[in-house]
Amino acid sequence: MDQKILSLAAEKTADKLQEFLQTLREGDLTNLLQNQAVKGKVAGALLRAIFKGSPCSEEAGTLRRRKIYTCCIQLVESGDLQKEIASEIIGLLMLEAHHFPGPLLVELANEFISAVREGSLVNGKSLELLPIILTALATKKENLAYGKGVLSGEECKKQLINTLCSGRWDQQYVIQLTSMFKDVPLTAEEVEFVVEKALSMFSKMNLQEIPPLVYQLLVLSSKGSRKSVLEGIIAFFSALDKQHNEEQSGDELLDVVTVPSGELRHVEGTIILHIVFAIKLDYELGRELVKHLKVGQQGDSNNNLSPFSIALLLSVTRIQRFQDQVLDLLKTSVVKSFKDLQLLQGSKFLQNLVPHRSYVSTMILEVVKNSVHSWDHVTQGLVELGFILMDSYGPKKVLDGKTIETSPSLSRMPNQHACKLGANILLETFKIHEMIRQEILEQVLNRVVTRASSPISHFLDLLSNIVMYAPLVLQSCSSKVTEAFDYLSFLPLRTVQRLLKAVQPLLKVSMSMRDCLILVLRKAMFANQLDARKSAVAGFLLLLKNFKVLGSLSSSQCSQSLSVSQVHVDVHSHYNSVANETFCLEIMDSLRRCLSQQADVRLMLYEGFYDVLRRNSQLANSVMQTLLSQLKQFYEPKPDLLPPLKLEACILTQGDKISLQEPLDYLLCCIQHCLAWYKNTVIPLQQGEEEEEEEEAFYKDLDDILESITNRMIKSELEDFELDKSADFSQSTSIGIKNNICAFLVMGVCEVLIEYNFSISSFSKNRFEDILSLFMCYKKLSDILNEKAGKAKTKTANKTNDSLLSMKFVSSLLTALFRVLLWRYTSIPTSVEESGKKEKGKSISLLCLEGLQKIFSAVQQFYQPKMQQFLRALDVTDKEGEEREDADVSVTQRTAFQIRQFQRSLLNLLSSQEEDFNSKEALLLVTVLTSLSKLLEPSSPQFVQMLSWTSKICKENSREDALFCKSLMNLLFSLHVSYKSPVILLRDLSQDIHGHLGDIDQDVEVEKTNHFAIVNLRTAAPTVCLLVLSQAEKVLEEVDWLITKLKGQVSQETLSEEAPSQATLPNQPVEKAIIMQLGTLLTFFHELVQTALPSGSCVDTLLKDLCKMYTTLTALVRYYLQVCQSSGGIPKNMEKLVKLSGSHLTPLCYSFISYVQNKSKSLNYTGEKKEKPAAVATAMARVLRETKPIPNLIFAIEQYEKFLIHLSKKSKVNLMQHMKLSTSRDFKIKGNILDMVLREDGEDENEEGTASEHGGQNKEPAKKKRKK
Repeated sequence: MDQKILSLAAEKTADKLQEFLQTLREGDLTNLLQNQAVKGKVAGALLRAIFKGSPCSEEAGTLRRRKIYTCCIQLVESGDLQKEIASEIIGLLMLEAHHFPGPLLVELANEFISAVREGSLVNGKSLELLPIILTALATKKENLAYGKGVLSGEECKKQLINTLCSGRWDQQYVIQLTSMFKDVPLTAEEVEFVVEKALSMFSKMNLQEIPPLVYQLLVLSSKGSRKSVLEGIIAFFSALDKQHNEEQSGDELLDVVTVPSGELRHVEGTIILHIVFAIKLDYELGRELVKHLKVGQQGDSNNNLSPFSIALLLSVTRIQRFQDQVLDLLKTSVVKSFKDLQLLQGSKFLQNLVPHRSYVSTMILEVVKNSVHSWDHVTQGLVELGFILMDSYGPKKVLDGKTIETSPSLSRMPNQHACKLGANILLETFKIHEMIRQEILEQVLNRVVTRASSPISHFLDLLSNIVMYAPLVLQSCSSKVTEAFDYLSFLPLRTVQRLLKAVQPLLKVSMSMRDCLILVLRKAMFANQLDARKSAVAGFLLLLKNFKVLGSLSSSQCSQSLSVSQVHVDVHSHYNSVANETFCLEIMDSLRRCLSQQADVRLMLYEGFYDVLRRNSQLANSVMQTLLSQLKQFYEPKPDLLPPLKLEACILTQGDKISLQEPLDYLLCCIQHCLAWYKNTVIPLQQGEEEEEEEEAFYKDLDDILESITNRMIKSELEDFELDKSADFSQSTSIGIKNNICAFLVMGVCEVLIEYNFSISSFSKNRFEDILSLFMCYKKLSDILNEKAGKAKTKTANKTNDSLLSMKFVSSLLTALFRVLLWRYTSIPTSVEESGKKEKGKSISLLCLEGLQKIFSAVQQFYQPKMQQFLRALDVTDKEGEEREDADVSVTQRTAFQIRQFQRSLLNLLSSQEEDFNSKEALLLVTVLTSLSKLLEPSSPQFVQMLSWTSKICKENSREDALFCKSLMNLLFSLHVSYKSPVILLRDLSQDIHGHLGDIDQDVEVEKTNHFAIVNLRTAAPTVCLLVLSQAEKVLEEVDWLITKLKGQVSQETLSEEAPSQATLPNQPVEKAIIMQLGTLLTFFHELVQTALPSGSCVDTLLKDLCKMYTTLTALVRYYLQVCQSSGGIPKNMEKLVKLSGSHLTPLCYSFISYVQNKSKSLNYTGEKKEKPAAVATAMARVLRETKPIPNLIFAIEQYEKFLIHLSKKSKVNLMQHMKLSTSRDFKIKGNILDMVLREDGEDENEEGTASEHGGQNKEPAKKKRKK
């Protein structure tokens, strides 16, 4: 039968074929086709023949085709056919589909949809036919019966797609079904149907199946819905990341982890590559991505960004067109995140309202960690972002050329956090990705070398961390480091020191690098530039410290520790140590030559030798011999000669120029430290061993010399040095300059000898008498210099040299004198101290307190991690036996104990009479309490006690000392904001200020409230007034931040077309808090705008803050304009706030403006005729400064009222009924007043020529005031 059909099909006409096919029974044809296809015979020719004999122009032919299509689809789906035959059949069906009439196409499509929804597809091969059917259907112009209605072909297609997308899709056919739609012409609405369906299937699919589905979605996005595709992918993987992190950080180990970490990262990496590839082909997709992620910055960037979206953005930086805007977006997000964090940390009010979230910085570091899973496409973006953050937010140069370093005290600043994040990104990327290491190192070194004039400490810290991590790995990049060495002579000394210290571990593993450095340093030693020679000395000293000679003592202050990877290099340790000895002695020879160079170079040597000794003890003899021979040049060996030192030899005279040649005081200081170290460290180890007498001789000689210098310095008078009171110390003569240099040398020598004698004294009376004699010599000389400098009244004359006393000596001396500062101060109150023991108006107790305050601030600033040990050391009652029990005592508890001692001292001070009140002591006590209060945990009862105590002190004590009041109020505010919002406190203080200063209307008598006794007529303005206005500004900033956050959330809800009415419910507590804050602030401003504030900063600041208040109110009104339709109007408390602003603030603002302008006018007309022109000009400048914010305030009020009108219309609530529109801006010219002003101006011109100019400047404010 099949042969007959084929032979009939070969004829020119199909008539006989049609007749033959009509004679066949219903199942014959389908069975024949089935048998042929299954047997693997060529079914294509038979199928073509059947189609030729079944034209669609005849009903019978159409029905036959319909059955053949159904049969073929079932055959293909059965899986019984060979792949080639199945493909051929589907191909033929595709070719013939467009001949079908519309109704049959609908039937065929419905069959497919039913098969998909019921899950009856076996292999999904037949799905290739569906897009052809839908495309053919869309071309049908006639109306088709569909369901109960009649639709066009296009409408039928839309309904079919809708039905297909609303049904169930089997997991295994999701990719095919999505892929299928790329061949169907779709409208935007239809694309959205398909995209939504495909995205909803993500969660039901295996992880490995998602990348191909994403690929198909991205292909489909070229037809539309780009935003939905990107949002869906990002949202899904962000949620998956979050879930994965929660599973990994869970307290209990989960039996089953949803997704293995490696698999998830590989899938994410593949998807990111797909998206980047799609963006390269379709830039519109990239624009949509950037736009989508930028929206988040309006509100809370943490909502929109996730590790996945950040990794995606970083990969997109490889596309040139998007590189700058993506990096800028990430940079802005990072800084915004840190600013938000700073705001949150400083306000308990915000912490209670805003839940803690992970920050952008954490997410970026997570991306770095995840990039280990072959995310090579992310690394370049990470490196660029890291350097951008470090370049943009590193330490900045200030005006005098010094730099603001990133110290711990400033590390809370967002910019410093951002710079630190940049360094962390680069360091972590360096650790993970080998291929990028050379580039990172090269870029860091380039910045160190080329930015000599800019601060580069952050890059040097990064370099140090990189080298410490992998010195052996960096051997391959040694050429980059040696290139940098060539520039050492041209770099600032500080940079050279830090650079060499950073690369020092490399020098230990690379001989070639070390040799290269030595060559560079030797050249620099003989350079013309002084800085180059100093750099050479710094480099050689560093090498001496770090290349240990065999037999050197191990030191706890050893150089940077080496990693395990380095130890393997140092296997021939004996050989290395011997080689090091030769190497170090060579360097010592080079350094000895420096002793004939300028004072600055010698000074560096003397400052560095002590460190060299401590770390490389076998060099002791060489170093000490060098120092001894140098000292002998300036030492007078005859024991009877005074003075014992040749000061003339220390000074270089070249014509008229006189300069220091030998820093003798630093030489002696170096000798004293080295000698003390030798006695304490080396000699105890040598006891019982035979040592060569020659070696011992150095140390005995040095001891004898120092002893002799001490005895003769005590006997010497200032006349012996030619430095008595009659000597010339002016900086303008050569004798004066010489005497100044000699004086500082003598003072330095005295300091060194004081420390030397104290170190060998063993607390003997004779030694202490010697120390006092040396100190008296120092003091006499110091007094003469201060007296002469005071007469000269020049800044240069007032300069003093740094003290040569070591911290160890100072602490030992203070402990010996006072046991400890804390005990001395708290045990002996200042009030009971003998009046005779005062120095420069300060009692010993006060000096102790000053020392304590400096120690507290230094420990907090530089040694924050050691605070627990510091507080434990302060506790003098803490005995060794109790240490274990007290180990668990918290920092808060220890701090509270110390705070109580200082609280008692302040109370005692405040209980004294006003005339006995010591302002300096009170100020220091408050500073100490402020430092200690920062260590208290805000949630602890100790913190609450501190807050209530400070509040009580402010309420009950009245002192007219402005500085004391300011520091105490600052302490109160800093505690208050960490506990709750300070708005009620501000309101009470504003009432007190109003009560003390009186009303702007002199006829009104203000009732005094006296909430806080610390506020009095002397302190109310400007001290307290400026403090409360500053706090009000911070509250407004917080409220503004919250409103911006709410607006951002509303924008995102609108864009994602969620039901806003449901979404706004969680915002109600925030809205309520905002309105409460603004309401209380409104009453605060209500008091201040009625207060007769003195001219100056108070008025200026109040006007600016009022402007901010109205700007914030306007922002809130604009927020309600966004949400009032969806949330069903505006809340009642918002209406009350608007009413309050209309009745209690706006009218009073205009009265206050008139008050300020009237004051300026009275100053104008009284001042001009009596005062000198210069005084008038100063007064006028102040008036202009004060009145400048007035137009801004009026504009802010008008803007507020303008948006209130819009909100009234939108919410159908008349909010303007509480507003009284002002008439103070009526510009009608009143002739009689104008004549009067002109007459006054004419009189002024006759009396004084300059006055008319000033009068003219102020005509306009005068007119405005009279019109009101």
